[in-house]
Amino acid sequence: MAKTIQAIRGMNDCLPSQTGIWQFVESNIRRVVANYGYQEIRTPIVESTDLFKRSIGEVTDIVEKEMYTFEDRNGDSLTLRPEGTACCVRAGNEHGLLYNQQQRLWYMGPMFRHERPQKGRYRQFHQFGAEAYGLVGPDIDVEMILIGARLWQAFGIADKVELQINSLGSAEARAAYKELLVTYLQEHHDSLDEDSQRRMLSNPLRVLDSKNPDVQAIVKDAPKLIDHLDDESKTHFSLLCERLDNLGIQYTVNPSLVRGLDYYNRTVFEWVTSLLGAQGTICAGGRYDGLVEQLGGKASPAVGFAMGLERLVLLVESLDESLYANNPVDIYLMPMGDSAESEATKIAEQIRNELPNVKVQQHCGGGNFKKQMKKAVASQAAIALIIGDDELANASVSVKFLKQDKPQASLLLSELSALAEWL
Repeated sequence: MAKTIQAIRGMNDCLPSQTGIWQFVESNIRRVVANYGYQEIRTPIVESTDLFKRSIGEVTDIVEKEMYTFEDRNGDSLTLRPEGTACCVRAGNEHGLLYNQQQRLWYMGPMFRHERPQKGRYRQFHQFGAEAYGLVGPDIDVEMILIGARLWQAFGIADKVELQINSLGSAEARAAYKELLVTYLQEHHDSLDEDSQRRMLSNPLRVLDSKNPDVQAIVKDAPKLIDHLDDESKTHFSLLCERLDNLGIQYTVNPSLVRGLDYYNRTVFEWVTSLLGAQGTICAGGRYDGLVEQLGGKASPAVGFAMGLERLVLLVESLDESLYANNPVDIYLMPMGDSAESEATKIAEQIRNELPNVKVQQHCGGGNFKKQMKKAVASQAAIALIIGDDELANASVSVKFLKQDKPQASLLLSELSALAEWL
């Protein structure tokens, strides 16, 4: 017997029993972003490796350790996309969408990072993101946060998440702050772990983002970036907080929030939850006003966020199943005998033509009444329509209620009787 082939570690199948909640999440995302006037953009899953090195930063875990990078037959270095923002900017620059224009875009699809698989974090994962270009004020930052808040309401988790915000200031303010931070970290050099010692000089802000508890204890007393912002960034952040207050959006200012990617400036934010363990971030974003120019375009302000759908699905799954329950079949059609099968197929097609929202499954493969009824119950349909010799002779069908949910079955019967004389 040949050896069976299994999925690659960290790249999971989504089985029919699981797709209902994914469709619930994805359809709500599409509805909400459409409410705010955002348009979908779809980019390739393979891009030039330089795109991510230049945008994310070479001294990051993603570029150093996690990217799926390979050479193609031409010797070009290609990478499976680890995130979506750089891809959106590349596409916007390439197709002339960004310079001196305003764009509101969203994307959804698979991303790839070679990290240790754990619950809700996989090597192939799915991400939704929203991006806005050409808008410089805090009003668009607020809109990004509002989209997240509206999604949590749609998913029934608004009381399970918390908003944290911070400001990283301008590039000049960060450069001055980095000098203060490096001086402080050098005083604690021997107590830092190896990664933090290396990053202290190459990318010191990433030390603030360390997940090592010993390092966190050290950086707790480090100078705070928010205390060293430039005047414009202070005003921007103050207006952001003021507008969130006016809208009743609760938040916490977290001075240690720096995000893991190098391209952020000014506003950064995360939505976090305590229901998913230590890795509680389910949505994160902020401003990246220099990224368009950094990737070869003409300067354009930008802001956006992204969320991992696997972790969001886990969170929604832990709550009210009725939110996303989705029966795969409404009506199960049971033909009894060869002559009934042809007529059953015509009836099934008529229902699909006239009632496109009704899901009809016809029994295939023959079998007696007991066998077909067992299949009908397993299909989770609300009703079964039975067609045998008697029904054919009388131009009728027999109806069997399969669930206790009689109102749903009654509604289906009323829709059927309105379109077909054979009922």
